[in-house]
Amino acid sequence: MSKEKHKKTNALRILDTHHIAYTIDEYEWSEERGQGVHVADELGLDEKEVFKTLVGKGDKTGYVVFCIPVAEELDMKQAARVSGNKSVELIHVKDLLGITGYLRGGCSPVGMKKLFPTYFDETMQAQEAVYVSAGLRGMQMHVNPQDLQSVVNAEFVPLTMKH
Repeated sequence: MSKEKHKKTNALRILDTHHIAYTIDEYEWSEERGQGVHVADELGLDEKEVFKTLVGKGDKTGYVVFCIPVAEELDMKQAARVSGNKSVELIHVKDLLGITGYLRGGCSPVGMKKLFPTYFDETMQAQEAVYVSAGLRGMQMHVNPQDLQSVVNAEFVPLTMKH
């Protein structure tokens, strides 16, 4: 593991504290190509292995975090249901930094300013390892989903639109 060469983000420090193994992959991030699908393309990965982190606000619980495959769309009704809300709306990009401490394109489910209720799409559970943002644009961490789940107390639930 060559993690010493990389800038330590909050997310990576937290994984280190919990003695969770990970590897880092870096890529060229650009505003025009900030979508998660671009990350999978840049790193030559299957889109099902790469997860994006979305932050919403529930009408009952306040902020909630969802991790879904980059090529999928969050089912808002399902997101509300699993998080104990009647409705959930995704927060504005301009509010992301203030709420999470992360910028769009670098939002990790680990190491936000607070530990919000977190939900991982059920497809993550069956995988040996997945990619999520390491907390910086252009940096992904490759980590076991159960290890990731244990750090943020996430639940594995169905979250995406059924095609």
